[in-house]
Amino acid sequence: MKTALPLILILLACTGLWLAFRTRRRSLGRQRAIHELLNAADALEARLRTARGEIEAVAGDHENPVRGAMQDLLRQRLWLQEHARDASLEQLHGVRAGLDAARASLETQLQRIAQARAGAA
Repeated sequence: MKTALPLILILLACTGLWLAFRTRRRSLGRQRAIHELLNAADALEARLRTARGEIEAVAGDHENPVRGAMQDLLRQRLWLQEHARDASLEQLHGVRAGLDAARASLETQLQRIAQARAGAA
């Protein structure tokens, strides 16, 4: 009986440490995901701002896809502001994937513009 109580206390302490470590690791993963998501949003916004002039020169103001992309980016930022604390890692990764897809689409559009300009010259 004398050895059982210390063993149980040691086991409980180890379990508590393991749970604390696991919770901390999850928290760091969420923080990292949010940080990467914000960095991706900032990079996309910067790219949209620099691309705006090129796209407007070809498409004009009324057909400019940058406006819609900026609105989508704003919606994503508002969602993150409202739901970052409660969002699952999967949701955060999904939003990040959406930002990455939007950036890839923008790059494709810019390549088409560059090709069109090169063909017209």
